[in-house]
Amino acid sequence: MCRFLAYSGEPVFLSDLVCAPTHSLVHQSLHADEGKTETNGDGFGIGWYAERPEPGVYRDISPAWSDENLVNLCGQVRARTFFAHVRASTGTATARANCHPFVHGRHLFMHNGQIGGYHRIKRRLEALIPDALYDNRRGSTDSEAIFLLALANGLEQDPVGAMARTMKIIRGLMDEAAICEPVRFTALLTDGETLTAYRWACDGRPPSLYFREGPGGIVVVSEPIDGCREGWKVVPKDATLRARHGTATIVELPERTRAAA
Repeated sequence: MCRFLAYSGEPVFLSDLVCAPTHSLVHQSLHADEGKTETNGDGFGIGWYAERPEPGVYRDISPAWSDENLVNLCGQVRARTFFAHVRASTGTATARANCHPFVHGRHLFMHNGQIGGYHRIKRRLEALIPDALYDNRRGSTDSEAIFLLALANGLEQDPVGAMARTMKIIRGLMDEAAICEPVRFTALLTDGETLTAYRWACDGRPPSLYFREGPGGIVVVSEPIDGCREGWKVVPKDATLRARHGTATIVELPERTRAAA
């Protein structure tokens, strides 16, 4: 499983959250506490919003703990909204195209989790992505496929409903293939203004997700970056966090949707 961080609020240097804290994301790339694996060394990525409406993205296959360019870049870039992700592959290649976050227009997306038995439904899942969006497919991960299919299902207009519809489709494909492994889906989406954080799983065991609201903005993380849980809130299972201008709202999944997600 991967580890990630998102921030939205008053502009700050990326290094203040990504590199500097005691249990920063860079530290988690080598010493994660709550992930499936302690090491997340299969690449990293950052995406940020500055003067332009579309985000900038920097991704690489080297481990975050050993990349001097990442540290230097984070020390120079100040942004109002940004994503950072360190990757632990669940079976697909260690390649730049498979590193998060993924970008489409104004949107950034990153994921921690997996589709159980993905290799058995990959071809059928990809066939559901419209040609116009499939042209943007660069890698081979289930995460990117989820993002593109969700865009086809109306993600830009309805982030929660579109993702729920996408998970229902994926669960249907899994049922047809008699796959018993679960879907675990903790993910983050933003257009630079609104932040959406999902914590869903069909077996009730989604990856960890925390958030902290402050006077300057909101931080959403896989693990608390200061090494302690004081001041952090847990995003509930089967819930979605929506944040805009530093104010967070928790949306529970409807009961009829939970089994599919």
